[in-house]
Amino acid sequence: MPAAHRPGLRVTSGTTIPESELSWRFSRSSGPGGQGVNTADSRAELVWDVAGSAVLSPLQRERLLERLSGRLVDGVLTIAASEYRAQLRNRDAARDRLAALVAEALRPPSPPRRPTAPTRGSRERRLDAKKRRTDVKRLRRPPHD
Repeated sequence: MPAAHRPGLRVTSGTTIPESELSWRFSRSSGPGGQGVNTADSRAELVWDVAGSAVLSPLQRERLLERLSGRLVDGVLTIAASEYRAQLRNRDAARDRLAALVAEALRPPSPPRRPTAPTRGSRERRLDAKKRRTDVKRLRRPPHD
């Protein structure tokens, strides 16, 4: 479906970023493209204001601001794509990258690991390894009479 007809960017089953919250910037891209590189604005930057978004719940906003803190500038997330020669493909790549990044950041944290005691077998293996190491070092010593 062309970008103009999409209702928004679907991130998760319950979260869709409306097209009105996304803004685009285009510039000249480096890399392959021959003479077209000098004239076509094929590099695409997708900009989304995370802090001011209306589709996020307070918990989601807090989680995104915390987990994406290294990528945000004043609460705004920018994704740049310039790997393709065509602007349309770069736009799609930027949209896909934004969706994947936000979906990963919105995932709930995994439950904490419950500590368990070492098994009897692992304790025995550890002690056996220590004994072998002791024997190796003992054999390296000069003999004493």
